[in-house]
Amino acid sequence: MSTPFAAFIISIIVSERLRRYSKAYQLKQMERLMRYALVFSILLFFVGGIFNLESITRWIWDAWLISQVVFILVQIEFRNLRMFALAFIPYVAVALVADLTAVIAPDFFTGNENYFKSARMLSYMWMAAIWFSQNRQHKATEKERIRRQKEDELNRAIALRKVELEGLVTERTAELTQQKEELEHTLAELRNAQTQLIQAEKMASLGELTAGIAHEIQNPLNFVNNFSELSLELIVEMKEELTRGDSEEAMAIADDILGNLEKINQHGKRADATVKGMLLHSRTGTGTKEPTNINALADEYLRLSYHGLRAKDKSFNARLVNDFDQHIGLVNVIPQDLGRVLLNLFTNAFYAVNKKRLEIIGEEVKGIAEGLSDAKPYEPEVSVVTKKHGKHVEIRIRDNGTGIPAGIVDKIYQPFFTTKPSGEGTGLGLSLSFDIITKGCGGELKVDTREGEYTEFLIRLPV
Repeated sequence: MSTPFAAFIISIIVSERLRRYSKAYQLKQMERLMRYALVFSILLFFVGGIFNLESITRWIWDAWLISQVVFILVQIEFRNLRMFALAFIPYVAVALVADLTAVIAPDFFTGNENYFKSARMLSYMWMAAIWFSQNRQHKATEKERIRRQKEDELNRAIALRKVELEGLVTERTAELTQQKEELEHTLAELRNAQTQLIQAEKMASLGELTAGIAHEIQNPLNFVNNFSELSLELIVEMKEELTRGDSEEAMAIADDILGNLEKINQHGKRADATVKGMLLHSRTGTGTKEPTNINALADEYLRLSYHGLRAKDKSFNARLVNDFDQHIGLVNVIPQDLGRVLLNLFTNAFYAVNKKRLEIIGEEVKGIAEGLSDAKPYEPEVSVVTKKHGKHVEIRIRDNGTGIPAGIVDKIYQPFFTTKPSGEGTGLGLSLSFDIITKGCGGELKVDTREGEYTEFLIRLPV
């Protein structure tokens, strides 16, 4: 037979478990219903105990437990607790069978009551095993539920953060797009300004070049015109003197005319040299490259320049120094172009040392006149050194002359720029040399100088 106390305990356990489950899964209506079930179980237990209605309440407990088990099995909300409900089925079945047997066959029940007690104990053990298993499963399920709940919260937070970041990205993209458009507009303005500056620079360079050409050609032409007009006047005077029969005066006028013609010839050659220099400077280069002995070429033009200056001034002497690298071999260059560069550099070097020599001589004469002659001895020297460095050949031309003032070093490669007096240089030599080395040979032309001490030009050519 079933005991009201056991049925009461089981009913309380079932109702409380269902209430907690309903609360955990926010089943408000089921949670309220389970509270009523708890109250009903408690009232039934105390009413049966107080009024000693065990014979009646036993059937009520059986019906109540069966209704709770069926309720759990039927309700979809409690599908996770169906194994929990199955734990009570053996006890309910044993209690129901025992009660029915006690009423229908009391003698059989009395004779086999021990078997019914054993069956009830087995049902208790079954309940304990199921409860233990369900408790573990419930804890695992609860952990999983909590984990999923945290994941959902995390996903919601991530989704919210994603929306915020997308908003920030959209805003930042709009800002970057605006900045890009502004930069593109600025770049277009800069390119336009650059084009205008380049055009202005071209026009300025063209104006400077035109002014240089006009200046270099106009000066000798002025001399030619002036001396031509003067010669015409002198010829008229000479005719008049010859008409008078004054041959001596006519001869003097003829000498003047001869001097004028010499000056006309001199300035005509000067203009011719300027035009030839311009033509050389503008040439596109029709020569062909050929294997050339750089050492022999440098030595040849060094001596050619030296003897050219010696032919004009017999008092000039200089020390020539050469240090040639014999491992250079033959280098593919245009010999005429490289020779023209070497000739220009050697000529400038000898001009610089001769100018310094004359300045020192002038100081010595002045010192002797003033009784203060303490000038140091000076020996003009021009050196040329060749050296191979990897895939390049270097030619260094150095003199111990007047040097180049620091303020004009950056201008020495400009066309028509010269520090020589009028009539002694066209200002095209270094400009032409720079174009030949850098554009024609693909090399470099550099200068190292100190005013009053030395000048050294470095030619670097690719092998």
